[in-house]
Amino acid sequence: DLPWPGLAVGDLFHRPQATVLVTVKGVDKLPVKGLSYPIENAVPFSLDSVANAIHTLFSEEMPVVLQLAPSEERVYMVGKANTVFEDLSVTLRQLRNRLFQDSSILSSLPLNSLSRNNEVDLLFLSELQVLHDIASLLSRHKHLAKDHSPDLYSLELSGLDEVGKRYGEDSQQFKDASRILVDSLQKFADEMFNLYGGNAVVEVVAVKEFNSPLSRKTRSILQASQSKNENPYNLAYPYNYDYSVIFNIVLWMMIGLALAVIVISYNLWNMDPGYDSIIYRMTNQKIRMD
Repeated sequence: DLPWPGLAVGDLFHRPQATVLVTVKGVDKLPVKGLSYPIENAVPFSLDSVANAIHTLFSEEMPVVLQLAPSEERVYMVGKANTVFEDLSVTLRQLRNRLFQDSSILSSLPLNSLSRNNEVDLLFLSELQVLHDIASLLSRHKHLAKDHSPDLYSLELSGLDEVGKRYGEDSQQFKDASRILVDSLQKFADEMFNLYGGNAVVEVVAVKEFNSPLSRKTRSILQASQSKNENPYNLAYPYNYDYSVIFNIVLWMMIGLALAVIVISYNLWNMDPGYDSIIYRMTNQKIRMD
């Protein structure tokens, strides 16, 4: 029994076939169903290394690797499954045109206080349209969810954050947008979970804002020569993990060399030339023979 709700019991040998990660900026918590736990000191992260690893290991198959950040107008797709998502709207202009089509989500969503004529509201709604289009495209090509290659979806939603900055977090627009987002995320999670036959993990990361990651400041030789009081407390530089290894190697090597010199010097000092040196032995035998 685990009191912490962030873990669940599962089959170790039955790993999920797909991972769907949705990052929502502008709010600390979303009332979505499932296990949840708080995140403290959230820093920006990237799944580029995971995407490259999947593309390298399963290059001959058709893994779905989709990374989408509408705020940066960036979409990253690798593998042979690109043709399925090549018509996916990515840029702000494409997303806005997609919203005003007949099959958009505007005909089914209750907008309430949100407006179709406001750019901030359209940005928020366009991100929900992307979620709907991804599930719709995948439902048309179900063979991508039935193969043996792992799939990765990483989606970043910043429309709710823009709504909060425009109207305020206590406004009716922000409350309506939060409710619409929760319903859309729950529907998207259920659709993706069903498309993979229950063999998928859908994760939602809600962060108010990302903290600046800790970075080590580096200086060049020119900068070090120009700055005078860089370290006013005269602290020593931090040791790395190899310091203890190098220290032991140098220490015991010096001790071994010192003992070797002492032993050799002692034996030379107490050596009997007549009996211990082969040079004097050869000389004495030669004299006796003569």
